[in-house]
Amino acid sequence: MKKIVCVVGTRPEAIKMAPVINALKLQPWADVRVLAAAQHRQMLDQVLILFDIVPDGDMHVMQTKQNLTDLTARLLLGSGKFFDEEKPDAVLVQGDTTTVMAVALAAFYRQIPIGHVEAGLRTGDLSNPFPEEANRVIAGRLARWHFAPTRSARANLLGEGVSDADIFVTRNTVIDALLATANREIDAGLQLPVNGRLILITCHRRENFGAPIRRICKAIRQLAENNTKDHFLYPVHPNPNVMEAAESIFAGLPNVQLCAPLDYAGFVAVMRRSYLIISDSGGIQEEAPALGKPVLVVREKTERSEAVEENVVRLVGTTTQRIVAETQSLLDDPVAYGAMARGISPYGDGQASQRIADILTRDLASLS
Repeated sequence: MKKIVCVVGTRPEAIKMAPVINALKLQPWADVRVLAAAQHRQMLDQVLILFDIVPDGDMHVMQTKQNLTDLTARLLLGSGKFFDEEKPDAVLVQGDTTTVMAVALAAFYRQIPIGHVEAGLRTGDLSNPFPEEANRVIAGRLARWHFAPTRSARANLLGEGVSDADIFVTRNTVIDALLATANREIDAGLQLPVNGRLILITCHRRENFGAPIRRICKAIRQLAENNTKDHFLYPVHPNPNVMEAAESIFAGLPNVQLCAPLDYAGFVAVMRRSYLIISDSGGIQEEAPALGKPVLVVREKTERSEAVEENVVRLVGTTTQRIVAETQSLLDDPVAYGAMARGISPYGDGQASQRIADILTRDLASLS
């Protein structure tokens, strides 16, 4: 038996890692251990319950208004202790969070081979998104297996000097999770209007804290005032930087509904019900196009260029005027809307997790 530790810290990590964990658990040679960082406590737990995953260790790192230095230190110490106790043969991390970067470093210090799921995403700007671009670059520099979701991600890694033999284009595991969840009949637990279009909003990235998120919220307010028959739903991230802006700017608007973050299954149900989505989320750029939902990305740059090139995602920045103009265009023009709502997924076919399990079977199962 070979011991593999799979680490999850945030809800997106858990969503994308859950199919990999479950695929590896079916391998007779794999002793799979799950380490939860709990960088996002409640939202992480919701996903683990949905996919029937019970962590073998939990670092409990979440603290109110935590800074990146303290978070990184706790992650290094907590994961290092777990690795010293478990002595794994390999460690798998996913994506670009601080958990990914710190855990990869802790594994590297112990000379444990690292598999990076969703490897090779790049904007080329260490400050944007911050700190995610640096996190994934560091994790990529330390990894042994690079599970790239797309050919362009593979090209990024080759450009950084990664050996072609260590890069595997598996597609994205988020589509595995999405397809498994979207087929369920799920009640999101919200009272939503029967008539009118639903515009779904998510905005929580650190790079948008402060002035950008206030501009984004002001754009949503203007859109809500101009489209009173449409309904705007915003599941608000619990970070005070997000909550304070949303609660102050949307006060008194009857067609803007703020709610607590939804669990993953409920959120998928709301995505299916929505007309279009305004978001700064990386995962939504991957998921929503597969459901035929246009996404307007309120960021200055994106590392997920494939969906932009397919014209199912559009990068609109964080200025109020442009967000309003781009959204109103899709609300007013059925042809423009139809050009984006095509149900095309450039990111996966539902088999990415099995490909990862097959690669690790080849490389680890026969080792003594």
